[in-house]
Amino acid sequence: MKAIVIDKFIKSHADLHISEVAQPPPDHVIVKVKCAALNHVDLLYARGQHQNNTRLHKPPFTLGSEFAGVITSTGANPTSKFRPGDRVFGNALGAFAEAIAVDEKNIHRVPDGWSFEGACGLGATAGVSYGGLVERAKVREGEWVMITGASGGLGLMAIQVAKAEGARVVAVVGNSEYKEEKEEVCRSNGPNEVVVLEDGWEEKVMDATGGKGVDVVYDSVGVVGSSIRCLAHFGRVILIGFAGRGGEMEKVAMNRILLKQAVVIGYRFGDTDRRNPSENERVWKGLMDMIDRALVKPTVYKEKYYGLEDVPRAMNDLAARKVWGKAVFHVAEMTETTKSML
Repeated sequence: MKAIVIDKFIKSHADLHISEVAQPPPDHVIVKVKCAALNHVDLLYARGQHQNNTRLHKPPFTLGSEFAGVITSTGANPTSKFRPGDRVFGNALGAFAEAIAVDEKNIHRVPDGWSFEGACGLGATAGVSYGGLVERAKVREGEWVMITGASGGLGLMAIQVAKAEGARVVAVVGNSEYKEEKEEVCRSNGPNEVVVLEDGWEEKVMDATGGKGVDVVYDSVGVVGSSIRCLAHFGRVILIGFAGRGGEMEKVAMNRILLKQAVVIGYRFGDTDRRNPSENERVWKGLMDMIDRALVKPTVYKEKYYGLEDVPRAMNDLAARKVWGKAVFHVAEMTETTKSML
């Protein structure tokens, strides 16, 4: 079968290539991948710039972590809750391939009424946003939550999760040539205020909260140092990642944390699943309840990507900060029946 394999770390997305690899082992749950979603972490993994590249993900490995498709085999597990033909989405390394072998705990049924295209961006993104805000930051009704990188897949899902919990949301988007389009996308997801990350943005956040500051900062970009300026005293910072830093880690003056008596929380969704799987079970139970109540929805980027051949183009668009929501590419051949399900 075909897959995007990283046999050595790349310098350019043009270095990505399609490889012929063995079919997944039959003793696992096998999913035929219909759609896969692109994440910032894929850019880092491909270049060897992620902390997991030193321990967990060393070449050779198949790129990609979010997917949706159809189960073709449940392996040797007679008690599996899944059956061949089930439509599922999930999170596992190796999604940029025609098929993937997964552990049952890493897949879920595609919600009623959802397409493969919409569901494929749930596997990691939705779990990170729900787990970070609900499980770790303990967001409460009426609190102010500031979400950085708000127009991305993580950010838009975080807006919806925070609103579903009854919070008031300030969405912060990057200052780029695409900012107006990204502001519009953010507004369509219901935040109370949208602020562009430009000179004086912290004052705008303070104004939006009546001078109090936000109770929670959800940061996936790497602007904790600036965000603390608009954090309320005794506030919480949930640290998700450093997508705006090109693999470089942010350094924060610790006296700022002390002066605000702030609580800084690091959150790694994948590592939590390895160390405390019961927490992730709670995350998925709560998240699927939100989905069933139509409190969260997918936001798929306008550009269409077809086939593994289009992965480099999609990665270039993401790296250029063109993308809002989830960049999704269709892995399986596009038959008329498949198109009707997307």
